[in-house]
Amino acid sequence: MHYDASSPEDYISQVPEERQDILKQLRATINDNLPKGFEEGIQYKMIGYYVPHSIYPNGYHCAPEEPLPFMSFASQKNSINLYHSGIYANPELHKWFVEEYPKHSKYKLDMGKSCIRFKRINDIPFDLIAELCTKMTVEQWIDLYETNLKNSRKK
Repeated sequence: MHYDASSPEDYISQVPEERQDILKQLRATINDNLPKGFEEGIQYKMIGYYVPHSIYPNGYHCAPEEPLPFMSFASQKNSINLYHSGIYANPELHKWFVEEYPKHSKYKLDMGKSCIRFKRINDIPFDLIAELCTKMTVEQWIDLYETNLKNSRKK
């Protein structure tokens, strides 16, 4: 499901009412724990957290006019999905998250490369997401992004 929203508040107001409080809590968890420097807004029709052009003028290599994406979340038909580029780009962070998840949820982890799907929206492990948010600074994300970009261009 895609919402045509102009702000995070607008996005949340468009989702089904039974999901709005959960999305507000997820948004607050991210905003309270993400290191300084990331900005919040609408990116790719989701609530996104990204490195603004004022910090990283190059933007996203696939679309330089877009700021460098880092995290986002969306309300989908059957789940709430959290996307975290650091989990995809950093094997140690991925390993940490996969190992920590069972300590915070009695349900099986449903995860793709950078996407964590929460089908039971009342059982989102907000404390784990809060900790995940603290694991990478803007500078660390830019360094990891540039390293992975250089390595992919060498192939």
